[in-house]
Amino acid sequence: MKLWKYATVAALLSIGGCSKTESTAIAAGPPSAPAVSVKLATAALRTMPVEIKTIGKVEAIASVQVRAVIGGTIVKANFNEGDTVKKGDILFEIDPRTYQEAIKQWQANIARDQALQAQSEAQLASAQAQEAFYGMQATRYEKLAAEGIVSREQADQAGVEARARRTNVRAVQAAGESIKATIRADEAALDNAKLNLSYLSIKAPITGRTGDMRIKPGNLVKANDSDLVTIHQVQPAYVTFTVPEGRLITLRQRIAKGGLPVSASIPGDTLADSRGTITFLDNSVDAATGTIRLKATFPNAETRLWPGQFVHVRVLLEERANAVVVPASAIQNSQTGNYVYVMTAAQTVELRPVTVGARVERDIAIDKGLQGGEQVVIEGQLRLAPGMKVKAVS
Repeated sequence: MKLWKYATVAALLSIGGCSKTESTAIAAGPPSAPAVSVKLATAALRTMPVEIKTIGKVEAIASVQVRAVIGGTIVKANFNEGDTVKKGDILFEIDPRTYQEAIKQWQANIARDQALQAQSEAQLASAQAQEAFYGMQATRYEKLAAEGIVSREQADQAGVEARARRTNVRAVQAAGESIKATIRADEAALDNAKLNLSYLSIKAPITGRTGDMRIKPGNLVKANDSDLVTIHQVQPAYVTFTVPEGRLITLRQRIAKGGLPVSASIPGDTLADSRGTITFLDNSVDAATGTIRLKATFPNAETRLWPGQFVHVRVLLEERANAVVVPASAIQNSQTGNYVYVMTAAQTVELRPVTVGARVERDIAIDKGLQGGEQVVIEGQLRLAPGMKVKAVS
């Protein structure tokens, strides 16, 4: 007990012996935390474009596989692989000799049949003259038989001869019609031979760029058997892409107003974006992906867009005036959503939940939770907590 009393007295004496400065420090508590250095940006009010960004694929507006309409040996190709050709340019030439001989043959057949037709017409004239003569003779004999000058047998013979001459006229006429039909068939065959001769020059059906030459000169080709070359029309060109079905109503409204601008950029290309317009909206939504397919047409005057190429697509839906815009680096994410740190008048930070909107380059629009002119933290958020003191640094 005595020892405990002595310890208590010593402790009291020790406390009483503290200096005045030390007593003041104990009463004031621990020193306040220093202000955290952060970078700030001011929320600006400006017009903000509302865009859809997606990936698209370039397609040729037309693609044609060139084939031979008739068979033969290719004797010449008038282009190099990869050349740009115009509609109507002669691409390949097929050996014409077989088809030229066919034309001569049908011309000869027509000449022969025309000679037979002339002969038939002469025979018809002779048969008709004989028919007229024997017809008149039969009439005379009929009168003479009635008068008893000639016998009935002679009159009957004259009538039979007249009928035979009429039958002969019909036979000669039929032969003449047959010859005329043969001539028409020969003329049709001649026209077909001439048409085949025109197919010997295989022409470009569209203007575009040629691909690989599948069959070289010297090879024999059959009619419609295999592709000789493929031509892609790339001026203009399509860019096909998909967007979420939630954008469908807005897209239809904008398209109905008269066109919806689209831009396409090529990854790694430093040149300005290509500009086009939406020209096709698919007639159904893909139930598997919840997207709808669109096509935009680009003039592609410099042929920067190439079939099969993937490009970054931006569709401008609208331009929203007086949007609150901050740098995208101000946006922080949590389990409850997006937020920003806002500096208050007391030089402290406040955690503010926000709803983000469209983003363009490094800026992002705030649809809800922030007003223009407020200052937000864009660097140093990891060291902050609500209510902490901050100081702005450049």
